Amino acid sequence: MRAIRTLLIVAVILGALFVAADRAAVYYAENQAAEKIRSSQGLSGTPDVSIKGFPFLTQVASSKLDEVDVKLDGVTAGAGDRSVKVSSFDAQLHDVRIDSSFSSAVAGRATGTAHLSYEELTKAAGDPNVSVAHAGQGPGQVKVTGKVSVMGQPVERSVISTVTVVDGTTIRVRAEEVPTQGIPGLEKKIREKTDFDRQIAGLPKGIKLDKVVATPTGVDITLTGTDVNLAG
Repeated sequence: MRAIRTLLIVAVILGALFVAADRAAVYYAENQAAEKIRSSQGLSGTPDVSIKGFPFLTQVASSKLDEVDVKLDGVTAGAGDRSVKVSSFDAQLHDVRIDSSFSSAVAGRATGTAHLSYEELTKAAGDPNVSVAHAGQGPGQVKVTGKVSVMGQPVERSVISTVTVVDGTTIRVRAEEVPTQGIPGLEKKIREKTDFDRQIAGLPKGIKLDKVVATPTGVDITLTGTDVNLAG
């Protein structure tokens, strides 16, 4: 009985040491991965990387991680010929293939969201006479206000516009209807302000835009991807 008790105690101690070593390895790997993602993607800040699954060391031995979560606030992305600030970026990466030094990492598939404020969406419009705000209507609808000059007189119209994703890379904003009150040429002038396409650049290779949902504070962009290159 005493021998059995001793074996149990030893087993518990060894198990605790293994868990401690495993968690220490995870902490080191998360920091290494975060720094590698920051440098390889040219990010201004360091992402928060969380490696899921236990034990971690057996995942490393197989050179594949079950799931890695990446969070980053304040990342800058390109939008046409200008840049916009994505206030939050949150991605879940699955089946991540790595090498022993974390110098390369490719996720088999990825999902996530990015949040773009109305202030940044207004900047993406690229015109001081255009503003974008919450419409409080459909899930992909926003309110866009455009100011134009007609026969020397300033005219302002606010329209309900639908935000969609085109080709997995571009955000498209289109007015549903433009009230003209019979003013000739007004719809065309307003649409020249309120309707625009902006390609979003600077995301990791393999990530695509999926859909857009309007919220009170901005738009949430759903992201998907396969064979996403995170480092290397």
